[in-house]
Amino acid sequence: MKRQNARTLALIISILTYLVVGAAVFETLESKQEKSHKRRLDARKYELMRKYNLTKENFEELEHVVLQLKPHKAGVQWKFAGSFYFAITVITTIGYGHAAPSTDSGKVFCMFYALLGIPLTLVMFQSLGERINTFVRYLLHQAKKCLGMRQTEVSMANMVTVGFFSCMSTLCVGAVAFSHCEGWSFLHAFYYCFITLTTIGFGDYVALQRDDALQNDPRYVAFCFVYILMGLTVIGAFLNLVVLRFLTMNTEDERRDAKQKALLSVSKPRGEVACLIPLSASTSSTPMTDDATKAKDLKGVYTEVLHFQTICSCLWYRSKEKLQGSTMIPQELTFSDAYLPQDSNCPHYMEPASTGCVCSPRQCASISSITTGLHILSPFRVFKRRSSV
Repeated sequence: MKRQNARTLALIISILTYLVVGAAVFETLESKQEKSHKRRLDARKYELMRKYNLTKENFEELEHVVLQLKPHKAGVQWKFAGSFYFAITVITTIGYGHAAPSTDSGKVFCMFYALLGIPLTLVMFQSLGERINTFVRYLLHQAKKCLGMRQTEVSMANMVTVGFFSCMSTLCVGAVAFSHCEGWSFLHAFYYCFITLTTIGFGDYVALQRDDALQNDPRYVAFCFVYILMGLTVIGAFLNLVVLRFLTMNTEDERRDAKQKALLSVSKPRGEVACLIPLSASTSSTPMTDDATKAKDLKGVYTEVLHFQTICSCLWYRSKEKLQGSTMIPQELTFSDAYLPQDSNCPHYMEPASTGCVCSPRQCASISSITTGLHILSPFRVFKRRSSV
């Protein structure tokens, strides 16, 4: 099984296990409280029905009206300040639920607005997170240099530590501010900040919903907007640092597998050297009459040769001479375009001409891989490539 498949399976099992454990813990913590709270509310309901002589239908109608009035208790929601607050909760996927469009046109516009705004916001926070991490890395590097430390390079552990304390500081500052302005306890205010900045947005605690704060306290409104946007940026920087590193592991594994496959494709049994490039169609065991197929083969060869370096200069000259004028040669390949077997037993062997080669025919077959893990072919001797090449 590939490493990527094994990791994906492990992640699926881990998430399912995590869900089961979380469900069991929440049931244990909340189930008893829910039952007792429900009993108290039912008792209070029947008490009010007897006190005011309400039927069940009357009470349900009254209950419906109270629920309809609850969003308006906080004041007008659809002025510019309230609409801006709602737009923030939409594109950041917080979604408190304290306000929602009631008209059909508003609902349709909300869907299209979110369709464009959510990916745009994610890209913005991703980009800001990268810039913040780059700036923090630069500051840490300069600080280490000023302190005269031997190791001035910033490690991943340094960045994670700074990001963690930045997130905790942001949450604590918000908790202090909201506990003072909203009258919540520090724990509840911290809980609100965490639920907001992680974009969970339950809606059980929502700022700016008391004493008509949206219209009467513009400074507090501005603070809430700035805090939410800046807090999401800090959290995004931390997630960019930690989470995205794991998200790229599959891509790195696929690239590594492709590299190993390319290396194995040019490996041959002991005592043989692979003939990567045919000298001509007439000498090849299978003539290639299709130009497209030949171009494809050349392109594949050069992809594989990127992992190798020819040791003998004559191999360079011959491959260069035979492929001169070919439009399929990548321009960035400036070393060892290909190698050809120079053993006299090979059907493509050519005597050294005026190519600058100083090696004997028996010495021209040696190559060496610059990739770690490949074994040097024992029947061949290794020579250094001429510096002129």
